[in-house]
Amino acid sequence: MPNPYRHTKVVFTIGPATESEDELDKLIRQGVDVCRLNMAHANHDWTRAVIERIQRVCERTGRQIAIMMDVKGPEIRTGPVEETFHLEAGELFDLYIKPDELDEADRKGARGVSINYPSFANDVKAGDTVLVDSGLIRMRVEDVEPRRVRCKVIIPGPMGSRRHINLPGVKVNLPALTAKDKADIEVGIEAGVDFFALSFVREPDDLDILRRFISERGSQAKIIAKVEDQTAVTNLEEIILASDGLMVARGDLGIEIPYETLPVVQRRAVKECLRVGKPVIVATHMLESMITQPLPTRAEITDVANAVSEQADCVMLSGETTIGKYPAECVDVLDRIIRATEGQSDRPYNTTVRLRTPKGLLLRSAVILSDELEDAAILAFTKRGYIAQTLSALRPRKSPIFAFTDNRRQFRQMLILWGVEPFLMEFDPDPEKTIGSALDLLKKQGWASEGRRIIVVSNVLASERMIDTIQLRTVE
Repeated sequence: MPNPYRHTKVVFTIGPATESEDELDKLIRQGVDVCRLNMAHANHDWTRAVIERIQRVCERTGRQIAIMMDVKGPEIRTGPVEETFHLEAGELFDLYIKPDELDEADRKGARGVSINYPSFANDVKAGDTVLVDSGLIRMRVEDVEPRRVRCKVIIPGPMGSRRHINLPGVKVNLPALTAKDKADIEVGIEAGVDFFALSFVREPDDLDILRRFISERGSQAKIIAKVEDQTAVTNLEEIILASDGLMVARGDLGIEIPYETLPVVQRRAVKECLRVGKPVIVATHMLESMITQPLPTRAEITDVANAVSEQADCVMLSGETTIGKYPAECVDVLDRIIRATEGQSDRPYNTTVRLRTPKGLLLRSAVILSDELEDAAILAFTKRGYIAQTLSALRPRKSPIFAFTDNRRQFRQMLILWGVEPFLMEFDPDPEKTIGSALDLLKKQGWASEGRRIIVVSNVLASERMIDTIQLRTVE
């Protein structure tokens, strides 16, 4: 089992390489915190079965992990082709919006392929860039007509069926949720997933649509906004405020914006999340070479370390644990880099976070005290997660945050928070008995040894009313 000193959390994506009970058992025991289901590659029967399997393995290992459903979201793709063909540099190529209405004159002078977005001609204009298949093919829009858009191939490549299209700098009017998304979310709600990650969020209204959808169905899952295009970057602050957390999805983002600005956007996103106290995940290509190789590149090691130094809440594995040859080794590599990087940190606590309540200021005092003491830990009790999330956002320099709750869902949702080790325990009406039970549990499970100082954030009964306190205790 992991020791309490790894503050940065690990998200892994489940797939063929990790969906067996044996592999899940191995990863959970290694200390992964969140399992991501990528619904772009999942059907409902598989989703139900794998969630049940995760829950079963968690019960067997005695260690819980959270489950995040990554909703595919709207996307533009090319249609089917009979056989993959190669585009040549400089050739004209058509994207058909209404292929059934085209006659021979419309098709003359260029090869072409259909696309699945009826409003494509309304969104693009001459001079816009069209990227196909993660940017492997680059085209420039030459002419726009209602039934087809004619492009010029700038960077050639193979054109196959259902290739993803990116439109850097173009505001598209796709819906926030597709029919597939809604059906997938229904399955996630039924299975009790803890987080929904929404792809291609462009503005706060996209998140509001999802929040209303899940709320109407009684779900208390939290919503993670995925930043994947220039529109999202432009609306970043508003999106963060409307979400429960952020994912910097560097795959599509690195295609949609100038790639040299990607590190700047990542740093800005992490800083803004720290400022408003929202968790943030840095995702995609962290250990990409380890899909086929047993060791990371030096650049990947540095990339992970930078995300940890920036104080992201989580780092995430995608292809590394879905189709990779070395999923367990990838988790071990992340763990080693995180511990080494955090062990060298001499940063102060987060002074930029906005604290709007007296309780928030009280929590800051607990963090300052913990930073002044050697080998101290913070113990907190929470029902809705506010205390744990605020303590996490304050980023105590070295102290773990032991957060106790009596809410099972809240317990799993705290697994995404930097520095927080959650515990599920019934609360006694007497706060002192609750504190005593928590300290006994920490000692019994090896999280706090005799003589360790614990800063307790709790309620106490004074003159027949409850007041918030900070207490300094020693494990006996």
